[in-house]
Amino acid sequence: MQILWEIERGFVKDILLPMTEPKPAYNTVSTIVRILERKGFVSHKSYGKSHEYFPIVSKDEYRSFIIKKMLGGYFDNSFAKLHEFFKNDETLNSKSFQ
Repeated sequence: MQILWEIERGFVKDILLPMTEPKPAYNTVSTIVRILERKGFVSHKSYGKSHEYFPIVSKDEYRSFIIKKMLGGYFDNSFAKLHEFFKNDETLNSKSFQ
């Protein structure tokens, strides 16, 4: 999604270009983009057998979806449990993200 937001629209080969080595296989990226499309985050325009993909949700909408999914799946929908996790996990500190 990050790359699609950055390039705004592109074919699978365009999505692969900015990725660092070792790059995933073409088919892997194609599968992921189709899954994102099935979930309603991405759409495409067809040119024969080729598909040009583009995001149909904003970063904020996607972020909200991911956070809600994470809260439900890992923290029993509890912000308090999420906060406690970050507070107690010594591997997650401000130095980790610099």
